[in-house]
Amino acid sequence: MPKITDSELLSPDLMAQLERLELVTRKIFRGRLKGERRSKRKGQSVEFADFRNYVAGDDLRTLDWNLYARLDKLIIKLFLEEEDLHFYTLIDASGSMDFGTPTKLTYAKQLAASLGFVGLIRADRVCIETLGQGPHQRGATLRGRRSVWRMLEHLDTIQAGETTNLAEGVRNFASRNSGRGIVVLVSDLMDKEGYEPALRFLASQQMDTFVIHVLSQEELKPDVTGDLKLLDCEDGDEAEITVSVPLLSRYQETLNAFVGGAQQFCSQRGMNYLLANNQTPVGELISTYLRQRGLVR
Repeated sequence: MPKITDSELLSPDLMAQLERLELVTRKIFRGRLKGERRSKRKGQSVEFADFRNYVAGDDLRTLDWNLYARLDKLIIKLFLEEEDLHFYTLIDASGSMDFGTPTKLTYAKQLAASLGFVGLIRADRVCIETLGQGPHQRGATLRGRRSVWRMLEHLDTIQAGETTNLAEGVRNFASRNSGRGIVVLVSDLMDKEGYEPALRFLASQQMDTFVIHVLSQEELKPDVTGDLKLLDCEDGDEAEITVSVPLLSRYQETLNAFVGGAQQFCSQRGMNYLLANNQTPVGELISTYLRQRGLVR
């Protein structure tokens, strides 16, 4: 599969596919500005929703005087309210993400660009950050279609090699962003201290949380033989192995336990989990798998 360059994160075909989508949330968050999404709350707009009886303190401008003339009752007209959404993508840019073809980081950046594009064209507030950012290094919040190129320019600056562990990165993110909304963590979840503290802390935030677990095809189905020396790209640890059928079988069992454990951990805490193979086209991942999990419609 040819490598995806940063300049190709959003191809015209992919953008055409994404134009029909919008981000959704299972939770109701009060936005700061008027957006293009239909809220579950009743408010003021041009689209009628329902009636209810007047109570003291209601805006008299919302009274239906025609109904009052016919029924001699004070009735309020309700309308669907439009709201905007705060959408965060938190990218793991550690050394282990610089692996695969395309690299897991490039895949994460294309996924962030695609979801950000969906949010921007629907007037949502979009913020893309990395785990390596400090507690006071808040990313720019973008809004509107004209911000797409600013988003892509920001993604171009993200490079692998950040050394912040998962737990610290999530805590820093939470200290930078105390608001509510949707947060999508894109990571391979590879941390020698474990992913559990990070996901536990993320679950405690008042956000609709999605964990996209990105692994490369080489990690999911390794095609290696013979004697090998393995080098940890993050801390330099070395291990010498002889690849055999029993070893590959044990590796697959360990991988299945790793993936299954992460999925169960997220499910028990109300977070959506999705395993993403870097060979799956991002458009398919969003329009099929993330649609099934309720992130887009």
